[in-house]
Amino acid sequence: MLRATWWRRSRPPRWRLVALLTATALALAALVTASLLARQQGGDPGRPGGAAARIGWGFTHTQYSADLGQDAARRTAAKTLSGEPLPQNQHIMGWGADNPEPRRGRYNFTDLDRRVALMRSTGTAPVLTLCCAPDWMKGGGEHTDWSQKSLETAPDRAHYKDFARLAGVIAQRYPDVRHFIVWNEFKGFYDDSRKRWDYEGYTELYNLVYKELKKRNRHALVGGPYVVMDSEAPGDDANASRVNGPWGAVDQRAVDALEYWDEHKEGADFVVVDGASYTRTGSRPVPDEFAATRKFADVTTWLGRTTGLPVWWAEWYVEPADEHDGRKTWTEPHRVAVQASAMMHLAGAGAAGAFYWNPEEQGADCPGCLWRSTELRDGGGALPMLDLLARFARAFPPGTDFRTADVPDEDRARVQVLASGSTVLVVNTQDRAVATRVDGRAVELAAYEVRWL
Repeated sequence: MLRATWWRRSRPPRWRLVALLTATALALAALVTASLLARQQGGDPGRPGGAAARIGWGFTHTQYSADLGQDAARRTAAKTLSGEPLPQNQHIMGWGADNPEPRRGRYNFTDLDRRVALMRSTGTAPVLTLCCAPDWMKGGGEHTDWSQKSLETAPDRAHYKDFARLAGVIAQRYPDVRHFIVWNEFKGFYDDSRKRWDYEGYTELYNLVYKELKKRNRHALVGGPYVVMDSEAPGDDANASRVNGPWGAVDQRAVDALEYWDEHKEGADFVVVDGASYTRTGSRPVPDEFAATRKFADVTTWLGRTTGLPVWWAEWYVEPADEHDGRKTWTEPHRVAVQASAMMHLAGAGAAGAFYWNPEEQGADCPGCLWRSTELRDGGGALPMLDLLARFARAFPPGTDFRTADVPDEDRARVQVLASGSTVLVVNTQDRAVATRVDGRAVELAAYEVRWL
């Protein structure tokens, strides 16, 4: 989902010497990282559903991240992220990265090099989202227009091959990057005249990119279509699909786009979507913010059954946004508790990958952020959402064998539990303290408390 202004460049270009040294360091690092990743991830990179496609729990970098800021804070952030390495995702243009090809055949990878270097040094697996397109591929010129309207414009069909070629250049530049997501949320692919997604156009672009990536890097794993699984509340039959639950029904237009891509794709190693637990109209979580997260399990199950591929969520959201796309109305314990509920449903349904959209900002007020801003002198330290994400990734990786925990029937509406072996995660869904028993053990939880047993 688009985060207002986060796609813009955050710094002017570096001097060419810095860029040259960075590129050299990246090339050397790639050789080492590629070998490490091959040993860590295993599996057959060419087989859909292989172990390498089951990437686990990670996050996406946005405009502000830990690659810039105060030196001490950046070192703290690097130590923080390295302590619990997670897969990390970065877009190739916007969200902290400059235009990678401002003129045909003239490349600028300074920002992307820096972000990839950060991902390599602090994460387990770097992921690249192949979005967005340089201006000259979409009717513009050499000047980069960073407005939302421009960034959300898809490349012209005449430039689909140019975009695929750029994707191939990027895959060759970062040979250790094995995971690629093609485009973002069908941006620019909505057909107003037909009131539906131009899934034919997207799939044509996807197939060109897919073939180019496989040609450039035989280890590349590629997925799409990254369509938003919007939903409406029960009883709203406009565009309602058969993918439904007590939370509502997924928009039929999103289902059509997914199914067309699935039928006409040249190939895929995973299927990727995003979405929110609340409704598209009115941003209402139904029946409530905790129960609405069941949507993530139901959609994950449908995606896996429909495509037969590992299921990735490129983004997921639980807290309704305001008119400025901000999510700052909940307390942090409330926010973390509902996020934990969403992750429990994703994990229980067998999601192979999920990336938390990190809403990093420059100041100290940063609800939902993973670490304190590195623009602050004392920044870089972990915040509650990173603690949850890292602990969850360690406890419940893809393929975890879950079990049913023993909880009194009368308490199942008040607490949510996910268990595997001796590890148990308990979430209090109430805004007041709750006392219950889990596997025979007495547990007292504060309001919205997330407890690991």
